[in-house]
Amino acid sequence: MDEPEQILWQGRFVEVRRRGKWEYAGRPGGVRAAVILAIDDGHVILAEQYRVPLGRPCIELPAGLIGDGDDPDEPPETAAARELEEETGYRAAKLEAIGEFWSSPGMLTESFTLVRARGLERVGDGGGTESEDITVHRVPFAGLEEFLAKQRALGKAIDVRILLLLGRKLIEGS
Repeated sequence: MDEPEQILWQGRFVEVRRRGKWEYAGRPGGVRAAVILAIDDGHVILAEQYRVPLGRPCIELPAGLIGDGDDPDEPPETAAARELEEETGYRAAKLEAIGEFWSSPGMLTESFTLVRARGLERVGDGGGTESEDITVHRVPFAGLEEFLAKQRALGKAIDVRILLLLGRKLIEGS
């Protein structure tokens, strides 16, 4: 599309844009996120926090904004290390950026870098910052489907990135 992009509305965290007839949303300044796939001895580390747009808690992979501190050019692995420890209380011996992905490309410009965290050590309680109230879940892969079903039954939302953990079973139908 050769048409110019217009900003229709901008808030602190979201802006709405138009290009031609297409309307979409994104983060001001193209801010990205780091999403952490934290694997610990046959378990995955998940975060649960209330999400205002959903009006309920959501089960998610730990995540946070890149450049949220003082460095706008912060590497995704650095942001992932900070957010993993802040949200979950775990520190990783090894962090590996897997690639950049887009959350909902028909509606959002937002992207995230998926970072795999290995060699986890529990160094704190987690829970996030003062403005967050994060519950940490260490879930065995063997019990993940049951865990998610229980969380759904309790009225909690499940972030789409959790599909990553269910992928092979969903594809194979087992």
